[in-house]
This record gives sequence, C-alpha cells and structure tokens, in this order.
Amino acid sequence: MGLNTPSDEEADIQIGATDRGMVRIYISSETVDLPLDFEPDDAEAIAEELVAAATAARLNAS
Repeated sequence: MGLNTPSDEEADIQIGATDRGMVRIYISSETVDLPLDFEPDDAEAIAEELVAAATAARLNAS
C-alpha cells in the first residue's frame, strides 16, 4: 500500500511525551497496536513534514 492507495482502515492516534524523554506516537486499530518512540529532534522533524504535507494537500485540493 502506498500513500495514494485508498483505504477504509480506521485507526486512533495518540501523541505525547514519555517519562523517559521520548515522544511517542501510538497508533491503534482493530488489527494493530503500534507504539513509536522518537527523540525530540526527530519528532520535530516529523512535525515539520506533517505541516509541509498539509500545505501540499491544501494546494492539491484547490
């Protein structure tokens, strides 16, 4: 499955700081529970990529 492949999969996402100084992105669905831990610098890079993708999506939707 790629970025442009449609999907009916539903999932929940939680994002927060751990007590060990990491940033956790936790994804859960009927088929998966996936905790992903990142160093704060990596989490900031991911946040920048999310903002860039949101900007691109808005431009593509117009």
